[in-house]
Amino acid sequence: MAPKDERVRDFLATRRAKITPDAAGIPRGGGARRVPGLRREEVAMLSGVSVDYYTRIEKGDLTGVSDEVLDALARALQLTEDENAYLYDLARTARRPARARRRPRPAARVPQQVQLLIDAMSATPVIALNERLDVVASNLLGRALFDMVFTSPTRRSPVSPPNLASVVFLDPAAARFYDDLDDAAALCVRILRAQAGATPHDKQLIQLVGELSTRSTEFRTRWAAHDVGVHRSGSKTLHHHQVGELVLGFEELTLGSSRSLTLSAYIAEPASPTAERLRLLATWAATTAAAQP
Repeated sequence: MAPKDERVRDFLATRRAKITPDAAGIPRGGGARRVPGLRREEVAMLSGVSVDYYTRIEKGDLTGVSDEVLDALARALQLTEDENAYLYDLARTARRPARARRRPRPAARVPQQVQLLIDAMSATPVIALNERLDVVASNLLGRALFDMVFTSPTRRSPVSPPNLASVVFLDPAAARFYDDLDDAAALCVRILRAQAGATPHDKQLIQLVGELSTRSTEFRTRWAAHDVGVHRSGSKTLHHHQVGELVLGFEELTLGSSRSLTLSAYIAEPASPTAERLRLLATWAATTAAAQP
């Protein structure tokens, strides 16, 4: 009997529950519906497969499922680009579990030339994240902007990188730093869930998810929703303990030479109050750095 993957089962079931018959173009007919969203037979019909075959898939068995069927499921369930990539990651693990174990591990540090690039962006706060959301590098202004993250008690040791998800879910100071803590929490979980699909045997990621699940009821609830996806650009409002409110745009930058790293750059509108506060923050950061051994 083929092994069943609970992630497949829960992911497909939660996606199915989100699609209404109206959104799928299915007449409701008479009588009350017993399930939220679509029934299994409706997903099977929309995907062009038998009910038994779809039921087998939703029970967690993706072995032997073709790309054509995966694409049909993605269309029927109206998956986003990130959700579709996650489904393919789950299928890759089912097809070749040994190869899934050999995926490169997320970076623990950045190459020297990447650090030089980050430092050269001196007027913009920049932090570098690996796929587990460890902050593995920053420039001076980025470290100053995320000062509470670097000094958070959730950090395992002075030499270990701080982890954004741990700060968001376990550090009470996060509620003062993030104007929209709910959005920050949702984003952290979606990124970690996607990464768990891509690297299911990453021991450090498993440990992180286990710790957050044990210590945070909110994380457990969000994790069970099986949402995946990232925000590659947008805006955030942060509250810094030295300069106050900062309304910043952000861009996520990926590097061809270091694919496990993402650079997060935070941009202020020119001549705005935030731009002036960033200048004050830069002065504070330089003064603080000069005073340190």
